[in-house]
Amino acid sequence: MALTDLCRYPIVQAPMAGGASGPALAAAVSEAGGLGFLAAGYKTADGMYQEIKQVRGLTSQPFGVNLFMPQEPHTDPAAIDVYRHQLAGEASWYETPLGDTDSGGDDNYEAKLAILREDPVPVVSFTFGCPQRATLDAFAKAGTYTIVTVTSPQEAQVAQWSGADAVCVQGVEAGGHQGTHRDDPEADGSGIGLLTLIGLVREAVQLPIVAAGGLMRGAGIAAVLAAGASAAQLGTAFLVCPESGANVLHKQALTNRLFVRTELTRAFSGRPARGLMNRFMREHGPYAPAGYPQVHHLTSGLRKAAAAAGDPQGMALWAGQGHRLARELPAGRLVEVLAAELDEAAGELTATLLNLKNQRSTS
Repeated sequence: MALTDLCRYPIVQAPMAGGASGPALAAAVSEAGGLGFLAAGYKTADGMYQEIKQVRGLTSQPFGVNLFMPQEPHTDPAAIDVYRHQLAGEASWYETPLGDTDSGGDDNYEAKLAILREDPVPVVSFTFGCPQRATLDAFAKAGTYTIVTVTSPQEAQVAQWSGADAVCVQGVEAGGHQGTHRDDPEADGSGIGLLTLIGLVREAVQLPIVAAGGLMRGAGIAAVLAAGASAAQLGTAFLVCPESGANVLHKQALTNRLFVRTELTRAFSGRPARGLMNRFMREHGPYAPAGYPQVHHLTSGLRKAAAAAGDPQGMALWAGQGHRLARELPAGRLVEVLAAELDEAAGELTATLLNLKNQRSTS
């Protein structure tokens, strides 16, 4: 099975953990000819399974499920304690306790694998690392297409050696968490732009590429296809759709002129993630330790309390660099618009290349 067999258009809806990528969004995208994705991150195994059943009830088209790889406990407990004290004022302001940092780092990974092996879905992708070859081989035998998120040529090589069917190449422009396999604080700020990364990965591996990072229009999709990708993955573009489960404050903030830029921050989760710059990021980002998922658990209650209070300045407003181009369209309609834009951009590119060829032949 090839990546292009999974959907009519080379458009993949990014799995956005935290509630945005639920059954309604995934089914609408797949039904319209894209590839919809459920985000299993932060969910129980049964919660994931119930959402899979809902998608199957809404569409017969292929869809995917994204899993977070288990995280090794390399966090300095002292640094987490210091950050807890720094957040005491936030807990007081929002009148909510800080979370338990000992909630675990495996995200119910093995239980989710067991369900997906027993009752296979068309596609499974992985973030924050690469599964062992035995895991990917088991999915291959079950007929499941596997995709590993990578942020460097070296990570792409690991995915190829481990038996992945494709890689999702994530540029630094992408919203939400950077899917690095190893969280190295010394590498903060050294992410690679998407078009450059596609070229580097193409030189390193023979796997099909799904390109992700700041893509909001069909012309951007055409650009990454021309660069060598087989499909484009869009997250922020689908975040504002009515089928998205994102908080309404989050949706509104994407095009609100009060939020002028995005930045990578560890403030909310302890891992680099791109979001709209707000008060919480400004005040706590410089001091947040490398500690995922401990910091995620620590700030979970604060983020929920800020949302309940209608305060986007205390929320994690994940967004890619192209967020100002967001369009509030139904997900199926957005897929159609993107596909039409892609066709138009491809036609313009073909015409341009033909003109250049003609000019050279007559000179």
